[in-house]
Amino acid sequence: MADESRIRIYLDEQPEPIAEYAPPVAVNLDTRALPDGPHRLRIEARGHDGQVGVREVPFQVRNGPGITLTGIRAEAIVHGNLHFTVNAFGAEEPFEPRRAESPSPIPVWLWVLSLVIVAWSAWYAAVDWEPPAPYSQAPTYVQGTFWQHR
Repeated sequence: MADESRIRIYLDEQPEPIAEYAPPVAVNLDTRALPDGPHRLRIEARGHDGQVGVREVPFQVRNGPGITLTGIRAEAIVHGNLHFTVNAFGAEEPFEPRRAESPSPIPVWLWVLSLVIVAWSAWYAAVDWEPPAPYSQAPTYVQGTFWQHR
């Protein structure tokens, strides 16, 4: 006679399972008892024939407030005085805009995009500029120049 199917659930590197069930099962893991940071679930399922299947699931626990850091990145090489901004805000805290949003500098790509739009607008205005009739005969205006390609 074959053995009964079993599911064993291990947390991190613990040698003993935190739970053992007969399949199927819905599991509730309270992460408030775990420290913030990386963890790993290892699930072992034994079938009626004795074969064992294993699945590992890495996950992050973040019960504490979310931390944002502006002014330094991971693995940065720095020198001199280092100035950075740190903010922490938890989901359970009452909403306060000054604390909930972390100020950060405008990204470089947004500055470049803005300059491209301004340059294109200036070029477009210069190419399509038609002076009013009284000024079109002025000695400083010459028709047929590079800008007047019509």
